[in-house]
Amino acid sequence: MLNKAMEKSLNDQINAEIFSFYLYLAMSTHFQQANFGGFAHWMRAQAQEEMSHALKFIDYVHERGGAVTLGAIEQPKGTWPSVLAAFADAQTHERSITKRINTLMDKAIAAKDHATANLLQWFVKEQVEEEATLDPIVTRLQAIGDAPGALYYLDHELGKRGA
Repeated sequence: MLNKAMEKSLNDQINAEIFSFYLYLAMSTHFQQANFGGFAHWMRAQAQEEMSHALKFIDYVHERGGAVTLGAIEQPKGTWPSVLAAFADAQTHERSITKRINTLMDKAIAAKDHATANLLQWFVKEQVEEEATLDPIVTRLQAIGDAPGALYYLDHELGKRGA
């Protein structure tokens, strides 16, 4: 059984994961409207991954006898001045999610909630992968600047991302 404090923290994380879905979906639609189909595809795949994270937390709360409480989702911004700005926002967002996961892990350890710590270990590893995926994209975009040919090439490359 989950203690009430951990249940609330996990519900807050569910909200954060659904916001992540919403943010990446907003980025995807922004890129689609800008005719960057590859970037749009990449962001949509990322959105779907974030929803799967929310569902993983939801399933876990139910498995542990807790109650899921869905809160309001903050509206993400809908436009970015450049491709780099959008991916930099994504990078910053993932770093904030990493901090949230680490705080949850600290709470689980302090509560001696080994089952939740075990679940969170998967998310700790996942966040390492999330940041390791975004960091080189942002670095490449910084190097590219506004060079149209390079942007279209990267758009094509990121469009190859699997689901």
